[in-house]
Amino acid sequence: MARTKASVFIRDDFRDISDYDQVGRVLRTLTKQGQLIRLGYGVYVKAKKSPINGEPVPVAPLPVIAKEALQRLGIETLPSRLENAYNAGETTQVPTGRLIGVKGRISRKLGYRGAFVSYERAS
Repeated sequence: MARTKASVFIRDDFRDISDYDQVGRVLRTLTKQGQLIRLGYGVYVKAKKSPINGEPVPVAPLPVIAKEALQRLGIETLPSRLENAYNAGETTQVPTGRLIGVKGRISRKLGYRGAFVSYERAS
């Protein structure tokens, strides 16, 4: 995992290495060691130590890793209506990025430590 450029891992990435339970145990151990952070069911992200308090934090901001995770899961992401309004110059409020436009329906919860992303249907 340290050699790959990808920062998001899905449990199915390790399907060819071992069975479901063994992969789960290893991912849980790496999470406890602070090398990974669990974003959601079967979705993990690389972690680094925070320079402020030394706790593990994701290697990229939450909106970036959430979009990467959704793409890895096969869900198409698009700019949200707030991002479109900002880019068109209709508003000066900068969107936080925690609202992600998706094609189709999604019920997956992605986030960590109480910070989660929301979804809106975009066309």
